[in-house]
Amino acid sequence: MLKKSIGLKAALLSSVLILSACDNANETANTETDEQAAAATEMAAGAAADNAMENDADLIKRAMAIHERVITLDTHDDINVKNFTDAVNYTQDTDSQVNLPKMVAGGLDVAFFIVFTGQRELNEEGYAAAYENAMAKFNAIHWLTTVKAPDQIELALTSDDVRRIDGLGKKVAMIGIENAYPVGTDLSNIKKFADLGARYMSLAHNGHSQFADSNTGERVDENGNPTEPFLYNGLSDLGKEALALMNLHGIMVDVSHPSYQSNKQAIELSKAPVIASHSSARNLSKTVSRNLEDDLLLMIKDKGGVVQTVAFASYLDAEKNAAMVAERNKLYADVADQMGFELMSMRDAFGLPEAQRDAYIAQYRAMQKAAEPRLETEVYSVAPPVDVKDFVDHIDYMVDFIGLDHVGISSDFDGGGGIYGWNDASETHNVTIELVRRGYTEEQIGKLWSGNLLRVLDEVQAVAAELQAAQ
Repeated sequence: MLKKSIGLKAALLSSVLILSACDNANETANTETDEQAAAATEMAAGAAADNAMENDADLIKRAMAIHERVITLDTHDDINVKNFTDAVNYTQDTDSQVNLPKMVAGGLDVAFFIVFTGQRELNEEGYAAAYENAMAKFNAIHWLTTVKAPDQIELALTSDDVRRIDGLGKKVAMIGIENAYPVGTDLSNIKKFADLGARYMSLAHNGHSQFADSNTGERVDENGNPTEPFLYNGLSDLGKEALALMNLHGIMVDVSHPSYQSNKQAIELSKAPVIASHSSARNLSKTVSRNLEDDLLLMIKDKGGVVQTVAFASYLDAEKNAAMVAERNKLYADVADQMGFELMSMRDAFGLPEAQRDAYIAQYRAMQKAAEPRLETEVYSVAPPVDVKDFVDHIDYMVDFIGLDHVGISSDFDGGGGIYGWNDASETHNVTIELVRRGYTEEQIGKLWSGNLLRVLDEVQAVAAELQAAQ
C-alpha cells in the first residue's frame, strides 16, 4: 500500500495557487563545520543550477516524490469532541481542517491531536471541569483509533510506533496537552495522562495557570499597565514539581504558550530536551508574544530541542495579515448583512454559552463559505494573504539561526492556524513543494517534517527510563 495517495494533478493545481502569492525563494544550507559548509554550498549551487533548468511541473513531480517518501508530522491539531461520534467523525470529510480524508488527500501522515482546555479560575471547581474536558478528548482520540477506524489510524506512543504504523499504510495519531491546567493540584494526573498517550504538555496557555505565567502577561492597557500581571515571574513551585514529573514520565515539555521567564526556567530545569509545539520566530514578527525570542531559540537548541514552526498567519507576518483581514472583514460584513447574520468578535463568541457559541460558529462558517468565491478578486488582489512562502521564511530563519536539526513543522489547525496554500491537511504537500523550491534536500525535508521531533521524543523517553531506573 502506498503511504500517501495524493495525486500529481492535485499537487500541480494547488501549487499554482501558491505561485500566484509567492516569489521564488533563496537556497538554504546548514552546516556545522567548514568542510561541511563547503560541501553544502557546492550542493546548494548544484541544486540551484538544476532547479533553474527544471520546469515547474518537473519540480513539483520531484517534490511530490519526496513528499511520498518522508514521514510528515504535524505537532498541533486541535479537536472538538463533537467530531468524534458515530454520526460525525474523522472518517468523513468534516468541516474541520484535519480529518482522515484530508490527511490522505494532502499526504499528512502523523497528527498530534490536542487535549486542550481553556483557562478558568485557579480553584478546585475550575480544575475539575477542565479535567472532565480533558478526559473527554482523551476518550475521543482513543475511540477513533481503537473503535471507529483502527484500520485507518492508530495511536503511537514512540517513534518506533510511528514508523511501524506508517509502514502499514495507516495514518498515525499522537497526543499533546495544551495547558496543564486540567492536572489541577493532583500531580499524579501527570502519570495518568502519560499512560493515556500524552507525549507533550505545556504548563500554561493564554492565562496564568497554577504552574506557570502565560505569555499573555505581556499585554498592557492604553496606559502601559499590565492587564494580567504575572503571578510567579516564571514557574510556580508546583510548576517546578510538575516539570520534574514530566521528565520522569517521558512527556516532552512544550514552551509554546508560557511567558518568557517561564520558558527560560523550564528549559534550564528540564533534564531532557524541550519543544515548542507551535511557535515561530519573534525576530520576524516582533509584536507577537507567542513567538520565541532569539535567546530562547538558542536555549532550545543548546538543550537539544526543536521548534515546530507554526502556520498561523498573524504569527508569521502580523502587518500583512492585518491588512488582509481588514479587507476580508469588509467582504464578510457584506455577506453577513445579505444573510441577516450579525457578526461579533471571536473573543465574544467564545464567551457565549456552549449552545449559542456552536450555533454562532456554524453560521459564521456558512458565511465564510458564501464569501469564498469573492476572496481572490475582492480581497487577495488588494491585500495578499500570508502564505506558504511566509511560513517557510520562518523555517529558513530558524534553520539559519539554530540549525536544521532543531526546526520542525506545525499548523495549529482547528485552533486558528492555516495560511494561503496550507489551509487544511489536504494542502500539506504544498509545504514540501516550497521547501524543494528553496533547495532543501530530501534528507533535510525528512528532518523538518518528522525526524527532528521524533529524535527529541526518543531522547526524552531515554531520560525518563534513566530517571525511573534511578528511583
